[in-house]
Amino acid sequence: MAKLKIFSGKELCKLLSLYGFAEVRKRGSHIIMQKQGKETTITIPVPEHKEIALGTLQSIIRQSELPRELFETK
Repeated sequence: MAKLKIFSGKELCKLLSLYGFAEVRKRGSHIIMQKQGKETTITIPVPEHKEIALGTLQSIIRQSELPRELFETK
């Protein structure tokens, strides 16, 4: 398994938006991203920090249901 890249909050939001997520609101230091599915809506809070913590990034990957390879270094 390759190492995860270091993302800022804005970079992570850009990546998520490429895969169907849209910013629905911003509150404090968090950007709320959502994606409408056939039966469910996926909602992910993304902290707007210069560097996202590793555990937070892993949680976002799990919630987004996107392949981990999109977030790994090449």
